[in-house]
Amino acid sequence: MLTLDKIFHAQLVLKGVIRETLLTRAYGIAPECNLYLKPENLQITGSFKVRGAGYKIATLSEEEKERGVIACSAGNHAQGVALAASKYGIRSLICLPDSAPISKVEATKNYGAEVRLVPGCYDDAYNEALRLRDECGYTFVHPFDDENVIAGQGTIGLEILNALDNIDAIIVPVGGGGLICGIACAVKSIRPSIKVYGVQAAGAPSMCRSVAQGQITCLDSVSTIADGIAVKQPGENTFRYVNEYVDDLAVVTDDEIASAILALIEKQKMIAEGAGAAAVAAAMFHKFPVEGKTVVSVVSGGNIDVTGLSRVIKRGLLKSGRSSSLLIELIDKPGQLNSVSRIIAECGGNVTSVHHESAGETENVNGCYLRIQMETRDYDHHRIAPCGGLQDCGITGAD
Repeated sequence: MLTLDKIFHAQLVLKGVIRETLLTRAYGIAPECNLYLKPENLQITGSFKVRGAGYKIATLSEEEKERGVIACSAGNHAQGVALAASKYGIRSLICLPDSAPISKVEATKNYGAEVRLVPGCYDDAYNEALRLRDECGYTFVHPFDDENVIAGQGTIGLEILNALDNIDAIIVPVGGGGLICGIACAVKSIRPSIKVYGVQAAGAPSMCRSVAQGQITCLDSVSTIADGIAVKQPGENTFRYVNEYVDDLAVVTDDEIASAILALIEKQKMIAEGAGAAAVAAAMFHKFPVEGKTVVSVVSGGNIDVTGLSRVIKRGLLKSGRSSSLLIELIDKPGQLNSVSRIIAECGGNVTSVHHESAGETENVNGCYLRIQMETRDYDHHRIAPCGGLQDCGITGAD
């Protein structure tokens, strides 16, 4: 049974295993509220997951430890289990979906675990881990639907309460639900007036749908940049505790998550993975009634590989109007490119790339197309300034 005493015990056991991440004020990200961040992306292994895995493994019997441990993960739980198992001298095998970021796979290996990549998503890795548990006798360390794992994650709630008074709400990313259940149990047991909100990716809303339908629901598929919360089905324990402790759930889109990642980089100099930025996206895009409130968003992890981060940054720039493109139809004659560049510069845009191609057979024989990629301040700057300036000068086809 999950209790406050168990969460306090987890806090005691985990001393020396984890670091206490300090709350930081987030100015300018969600100006309608007083936003603080709980930066678990700065945790050992780059994610909160080491808390639950560390406490679970610390409480195993000697017989269970001797059999070795097996786990399934989208990447972060894998690293937590690998590190905790190595600390106690226990053999570990981790099943990861083959879509897991390379950085998470390599980090798991570096912490001392054997890794098996499984085709599909998290749930496919989960089924393979259960098969190997039954076949080889491993002790299974569940990533979220285990009360000792949940208690370990609940230590985050204790730290938040100790760090800040007058909290109105805490926003937590939700995949399988272990993190929010632990935090909500701790917080509601001590300060029941604090709202605890959960946020899922729109492409993987398993807990949201399950709560709405009043029963555990398995999604046919999941698709999101937030791989850490891409779970098809919540657990029995987490479903029960979410219904008991959590005030509300909402979803954020991948574009909103990308914008939150970009905002964290620019305004906080902080790297978050998709799942880690989901709670910040919820505050930014008004998913809960927190205007004028003191809010803590849990940045659950920062394990995003460089190529993935590059794609997310580009997407975030596009969706915020900071990067945009123009496709312009011109008469192909000397000086046209110079005229276009001058107009864009006068309007405050910055050209980053230019592609020129001749018009097709059905177009004006003297025509051409000019595709320009440029940096702009926001959507209004893109729509009003460069496009309007070009049209005012008689250059048509700007889009």
